[in-house]
Amino acid sequence: MVVHIEAPILMIDLHSHSTISDGLLTPTALVQHAHSKGIKVLSLTDHDDIEGLKEATSEAKLLGMYLIHGVEISVTWKRCTVHIIGLNVDSENKTLLQGLSSIREGRFERAKLMAEALSQIGIKGSLEGALKYAKSGIIGRTHFARFLVETGYAKDVRTVFKNYLVKGKPGFIEHTWASLDKALSWIHESGGVAVIAHPARYDLGKNNLLALLNEFKDLGGQGIEVISGSHTAEQSLKYARISKDFQLLASTGSDYHGPGISYREMGALPRLPEICDPIWENWNEVNGFLN
Repeated sequence: MVVHIEAPILMIDLHSHSTISDGLLTPTALVQHAHSKGIKVLSLTDHDDIEGLKEATSEAKLLGMYLIHGVEISVTWKRCTVHIIGLNVDSENKTLLQGLSSIREGRFERAKLMAEALSQIGIKGSLEGALKYAKSGIIGRTHFARFLVETGYAKDVRTVFKNYLVKGKPGFIEHTWASLDKALSWIHESGGVAVIAHPARYDLGKNNLLALLNEFKDLGGQGIEVISGSHTAEQSLKYARISKDFQLLASTGSDYHGPGISYREMGALPRLPEICDPIWENWNEVNGFLN
């Protein structure tokens, strides 16, 4: 059966980042940008932090948008890093807050090791340089990448991730994040729905991908990102079929980080293929904004 992806839809985006993690725009500016691109329903899903949700929610209300409280949790599964999005989480849930705090502490320890590794190849001051970009205090590879661009070691952020900070390249530090079961338990205890983010980006191979999907389902995971800013049309069709085969709800998100460093602009994503069941299909308040 041939499955077609329809023309672009400009109304819903369930994956985005602000300056609270590694985005370029503040939560307020991010919501304003989404509104300018026709988005009616937005989820702010910063890495391992929910500090920006209150600010983003206030701005969304002013603009007549609906803001879904979200987070993107860093997970280690079989020595691979996988990202799990929590949608509709309770941003005041103590279990979730404590879990995310533990990940952020690990992030800073990794950052110090990354800086040491870069120093060994003659790149000095990278921790301080990265922290200039990590305005909320949470620090990640993107902040180091911006420092490397600023200091002339690469022409842009995408080039950095070809030559630095990735496996086999200078500055890469292997790190153990949260386990899959812990991440899903935090999301579920906060009342949220768990979604596998941008699955095409994980170099797992067929057998490991199937193992991940089965374990995710067994732990109560409910969704998978079929449409992502980093997915090709062919990849989106592949994960549309997978969502159907595994009875997972389909999500869509640009993974927007800001101008110049994002895979895709907000409001430029295609519709979900018709065979998919949207993750928001039973979210009555959300559908009120979309219809």
